[in-house]
Amino acid sequence: MSTIGQSIKIENVSKFYGSFQALDTVSLEAAPGKFLTILGSSGSGKTTLLKIIAGFEAANSGQIFINGEDVARKKAYERNIGMLFQNYALFPHMTVEENIAYPLKLRKCSKAEIGERVNDIIKLVKLDGMEKRLPKQLSGGQQQRCALARAIVYNPPLLLLDEPLGALDKNLRHEMQFEIKRIQNELGITTISVTHDQEEALTMSDKICIMSHGVIQQCSSPEEIYEEPKNQFVAEFIGNTNLIKGVVESKKKESDCWVSMVKTGLTEELIRVEEPLDRRQYNLDDVLLALRPELIHLMKEREGHINSFRASIVNSVYMGDYYRVLVKTRDSSELSVKISPEAYRKYAGEKELEFFFNANCVTTIYEKEKGVILKTVEDRFIPAA
Repeated sequence: MSTIGQSIKIENVSKFYGSFQALDTVSLEAAPGKFLTILGSSGSGKTTLLKIIAGFEAANSGQIFINGEDVARKKAYERNIGMLFQNYALFPHMTVEENIAYPLKLRKCSKAEIGERVNDIIKLVKLDGMEKRLPKQLSGGQQQRCALARAIVYNPPLLLLDEPLGALDKNLRHEMQFEIKRIQNELGITTISVTHDQEEALTMSDKICIMSHGVIQQCSSPEEIYEEPKNQFVAEFIGNTNLIKGVVESKKKESDCWVSMVKTGLTEELIRVEEPLDRRQYNLDDVLLALRPELIHLMKEREGHINSFRASIVNSVYMGDYYRVLVKTRDSSELSVKISPEAYRKYAGEKELEFFFNANCVTTIYEKEKGVILKTVEDRFIPAA
């Protein structure tokens, strides 16, 4: 059983509810067979966008292209899109195989074709031997597999997932993250998922689109979202990060990177920051340095001498494979640091500890990138030459 996912492209979609603007000229795209997650908190506009893609809501403006065809004015049933809801919406009076077969019966497929497809999809989602069970006789994970099978049994080129793992407990949620990704990869279905769960987005996605107040803040790979946040909102929304205020004292272009020397309150010495040549560099002085806790190291545990600072431990929490430690620097700023249990137990009794971080582990966030909602702004870049 296989299918070929189709591309989807959304251009300048806006949605109003009365005077309230839920979506503000949203544009994004997903390549065929890829997994795109729309990530945001409640009220960000992510669910509204999913409903517009599905055809359950109409946009006030903009276009939605599926494989090059604008479907913005088509009804939901005309778009041939698979949909998996958070509550699964299984028919309680139908067995597993009857639930899965239902979309095929609506499409008037032959009995033989229905039997073959249902049998194939049941094996794919690992529900063998449960064909005659009713939904109430299934566990939460089995119900979700059944609902997923029903959503993809007719080979839709596009699958929409609405908080697909929200009803599951933590361990089962982790298991189903890999299962859904496995099935999606095997079938090649272009998939768009909506969630507020950061771990789920990072685990399952080829691309993540972060939304806030109806505006896309950043849309890129999980690695880029985490390691190179575009603005302050993204840096704070994904994972745990330290934001350090600084002033750029000098900036120059070296052979393989931009080098900035930044004055901060961490230490009297200037902090060295190295960033890729292809990253935009603004002619601005005030910056925030985004630094993940796991990228701050104990000087005693690792070799290194640049970007070092001294700090005292304020609080700590044991997390199993590491201690999450809150430290206070010389300017009374507080930073979150991850320390191995072995190192923590060895050095935590000391009044002060010395830490360091590498110059290429810092992301610079400029003033114009700090706001939650990013509009078109005047470009003031350092010349490439």
